[in-house]
Amino acid sequence: MSLGLKKCTVKFMHGEFVTGPQQRPRNLSTIPLTVVMPTLNEAARIHESIIALAWADEVIVVDGGSSDGTPERARTSGAKVLQVTGATIAGQRNAGIAAARNHWVLALDVDEHVPEALRAEIESVLAAPKHEAYRLSLRNFYMGGELRHGIWVDDWHVRLFSRERRFVEQRVHEELEPVRDVGTLHAQLEHTSYRDLAHHLEKITRYAKWGAQDLYDRGRRASFLDVTVVPAWRFFREYVLHSGWRDGQRGLVLASLSACAALLKFAHLYALEWQATRPQSIPMVQPQHSLPAIRAREGEPTE
Repeated sequence: MSLGLKKCTVKFMHGEFVTGPQQRPRNLSTIPLTVVMPTLNEAARIHESIIALAWADEVIVVDGGSSDGTPERARTSGAKVLQVTGATIAGQRNAGIAAARNHWVLALDVDEHVPEALRAEIESVLAAPKHEAYRLSLRNFYMGGELRHGIWVDDWHVRLFSRERRFVEQRVHEELEPVRDVGTLHAQLEHTSYRDLAHHLEKITRYAKWGAQDLYDRGRRASFLDVTVVPAWRFFREYVLHSGWRDGQRGLVLASLSACAALLKFAHLYALEWQATRPQSIPMVQPQHSLPAIRAREGEPTE
């Protein structure tokens, strides 16, 4: 599936996969699995994420152009690093999958943690696979606490699959291409999407732009209802219908920012439409009279 996205450039660190001083603990027994993680300016968290994956045979970090030293930090932590430019998150994932040396791939993000129960279940499943891919649910945390209500509870994604699979090319909310035979993992993946409120605001702003571009590329245009009713409905659905209010202040903040994200997305979509239809150049309006002429007419001295 192609949406006319820009071509991306892929390169290996120093021309090949390299690892720095071996800081990632190497267990005597590892699961024959490749973990693929896309990154962008995650130097503060990447080391801890990689160290926690010592049980996986291979960890590939696919960086999308970080400016904070994320690739170097990942490399010295023991991961293999692949750098891309101009790619979507889906494109980053696909580049990592293509470079995997193991048959099975686990798609993770830096803000996700595999608890022991899930690690053990993955090991058991891969010992005798019965399905083409496996889905799992996320246990989401926000502002220091677990989200037990709202739309974040029933959060399922296909994350464990063979390296022949690819993600659909889109800028946000990327999903694996359809798979007929999907099994279910019962242990949950722990997910802390936002470091703090500032990170949350930065992320929804970035995703709003990407989401608007995806809609625009598919021919979608913003309407009056999109910028008025949709944000209000988003808040009502998450806070009331899905009982987000039961998560207290966390639920209120999340539902409010979700409504803001919807408004931002359609505002950006409207801006894209306006930019495409506006005149290429706007003529400057020239004054009919010069200032000296006006002064002379009014009897004032001129210089």
